[in-house]
Amino acid sequence: MTIILGAGISGISCSYHLNQKGIENIIFEKDKDWGGLCGNFEINGFRFDKAIHLSFTKDEHVKDLFSKSCEYIKHNPLAYNYYKDSWLKHPAQNNLEPLKLDEKIDIISDFVENNNKKESIENYEDWLKAQYGNYFSENFPLPYTRKYWTLEAKELSTTWVGNRMYQPNIKEVLKGAFETETPNTYYANEMRYPKVGGYKSFLKYMRKDSEIKLNKKVIEIDTLNKIVYFEDKTSQSYDELISSIPLPEYKDLIKDIPQKVKKACENLKYTSVSLVSIGLNKVNIPKHLWFYIYDEDILASRCYSPSIKSLDNVPKDCSSLQFEVYFSKDKPLDLNSEELIKHIITSSAKMNVFNKNDVVMEDNRVLKYGNVIFYHGMEEDRKIILDYLEKTNIKTIGRFGKWEYLWSDQSLLSGVKVDD
Repeated sequence: MTIILGAGISGISCSYHLNQKGIENIIFEKDKDWGGLCGNFEINGFRFDKAIHLSFTKDEHVKDLFSKSCEYIKHNPLAYNYYKDSWLKHPAQNNLEPLKLDEKIDIISDFVENNNKKESIENYEDWLKAQYGNYFSENFPLPYTRKYWTLEAKELSTTWVGNRMYQPNIKEVLKGAFETETPNTYYANEMRYPKVGGYKSFLKYMRKDSEIKLNKKVIEIDTLNKIVYFEDKTSQSYDELISSIPLPEYKDLIKDIPQKVKKACENLKYTSVSLVSIGLNKVNIPKHLWFYIYDEDILASRCYSPSIKSLDNVPKDCSSLQFEVYFSKDKPLDLNSEELIKHIITSSAKMNVFNKNDVVMEDNRVLKYGNVIFYHGMEEDRKIILDYLEKTNIKTIGRFGKWEYLWSDQSLLSGVKVDD
């Protein structure tokens, strides 16, 4: 018997592809519902995903699976940025038009006269300044890094960056500084979202033949006798074990885990995310599908609108927003739920997004694992853990099982060939 731990997108994908091969399997999920980070929750007719989810996959296999699951809406990936009372198209570096002239001059001149080293980049701060100069870096991505990653940019490596940060040439910077009609340079051309049921509806085709046992929290894995023990005092023996459990958890799940591996688990850094979800009493309140917030006195890093993604996510004549506030053991969140919701509502009025009188529903909940943090030395710690798990015949999948900065389609694909 092959058992899969975790009914998120990677676990469901893994089960589906094992079923395609005729390999018997069962998924065990600690929560009361399937979907993992791709799941959602509903309050008084308002549906919220667990943070922003939109599909922009180019992988034909993933697109086919999603298309077989549900009808979907196509969105133009036009995001915005809030910065000191101004709204800039995303990415900000080549959409500076709303800024005052003096600040645009400071950014552009620094971009042109950039003397920061371009070779032998040692950290993310060096990379940012090499691309954008000092002024833009110090006022835009460096503060945002503290909010989103909860560390200083110099404490991060660059192994995760890839194509996530657009690098414009001087012509693009100049054009975007003086014109509002600029081409969309986001890394995706189209965003897709289910018409009905939230993002998890994309998983329905894969999920339909999967056997999932819910409320099955793992408390111990006996790798010698191949038995998994659950919090409800049941157990399950296995021939093959495939897991999306976050790597730091293994230090408490595997008895007699080597001290070196336990230490590596303890070293791993990750962000948690506090989601503040707001239901609004008018249909047209959100102006943007999603937006980023650079001001550090506003705790939220970014915000998206479930109602713009699909009107199925809200009651009739209503709209909604969800804000993401990131924290970690390096940067704790000191506000309680009531205080944080009040802060978000006050900040939203400041940004002219909505007012307190517009609010008809509010909620705050925390996701323990938000993102993998790429601190210096993370790859070495990760390798120690993954090498050990491989030796104990535990195969890993998913963002936190592989401990990588995976988008949802990449997480899905991590479950495709795991048994090969």
